[in-house]
Amino acid sequence: MIHAAAPEGARPGRTARRSRPADREGVDDRVTEQVRRPTISDVAAAAGVSKTAVSFAFNQPDRLAHDTATRIRTVADGLGYRPHPVARMLTQGRTRTIGILTPQVLAIVFENPYFGMFNVGVAVAADAAGYALHFISPLQGSLARAVGRATVDGVVAVGLSADHPEVEQIRRAGLPMVLVDSSALPDQPSVEVDDEGGARLAAEHLVALGHREFAVLSIAPPERVGGEDPDGVPARRLRGYRSALAAAGIVLGDEAIITSDATIAGGAASFAEAWDSGLRPTAVLAMSDATAVGAMRAARDRGLRVPDDVSVVGFDDVDLGRFADPALTTIHQPIVRKGGEAVRLLLAILAGEAGAPTHEILATRLVVRASTGPASHHPHPHPVD
Repeated sequence: MIHAAAPEGARPGRTARRSRPADREGVDDRVTEQVRRPTISDVAAAAGVSKTAVSFAFNQPDRLAHDTATRIRTVADGLGYRPHPVARMLTQGRTRTIGILTPQVLAIVFENPYFGMFNVGVAVAADAAGYALHFISPLQGSLARAVGRATVDGVVAVGLSADHPEVEQIRRAGLPMVLVDSSALPDQPSVEVDDEGGARLAAEHLVALGHREFAVLSIAPPERVGGEDPDGVPARRLRGYRSALAAAGIVLGDEAIITSDATIAGGAASFAEAWDSGLRPTAVLAMSDATAVGAMRAARDRGLRVPDDVSVVGFDDVDLGRFADPALTTIHQPIVRKGGEAVRLLLAILAGEAGAPTHEILATRLVVRASTGPASHHPHPHPVD
């Protein structure tokens, strides 16, 4: 119901009496006319064609003469008609939507600036092809429920192990899928970076600076039956760290590995846990830039100077680390490109142009900034500013 404003002098809470009921009828007619949505029948009648012809003009214009299809669309524009999105989806058999599947809830995912950069690449590639995005994350704690309700043409699955139940659910449904940052499946295209090689570069850099005491800030993997994926991102990066340290005769004990969400708060909590438990690392290897920045904050809160007392290396190379104080030494991975490549592989499948599944491994490299320096053999707290 549409309520008109009460005339000046009318009592609050009461409806003013109309003195010209005839005018009211005319207003109601005009309002009804304005809010009524034109239908396909209206277009067909105005254009002098069938409803099927109107449908063809929007969904399969090649089935009509060019002039006829153009005339129908012109009539539709004049009436303000737009095809209903659900009806159009059913007609075409396509949603023109790509699903971005993440195992963590979006509230956690979006705290990590890595995901923002990844989605820049995703969005640019999808938009160029005329596709919208639909984020799929656990719904009331269930990723399977969210996957079951998603109406998409294909899925970019981020950070799920190859044997994750939802990956198999998508495969059984026949939905095209590209895996990102996952253990690869021979029959599914995938995109990842050289996590192990990048982690090795980070550890070698710190070893070259004379560091012998390390802490590793790992990132929480998706929940998985049977424990952590031995070929997931955290496991690959840990292998890289350990191989470089072992080559220098350094043993990284399990007590020096602290796991948290890939967020600033998670990194701060992990460093605090390590330091408060008695560990005295001169170097911190963080598996994400967000956790590295959090670690630097926690170190500063304890009177430690970065890099004089503790050196910190991240992984990702997001803007957050570049503008941190001090600027973060990190491992660069081509995040935006990774997102774009995943969408391009998926679009090739949707277009029927994909050949054998492609498995892309993108290079990583060390970026040295101000958060690393020579080892301090006796890191000790200083007065906090």
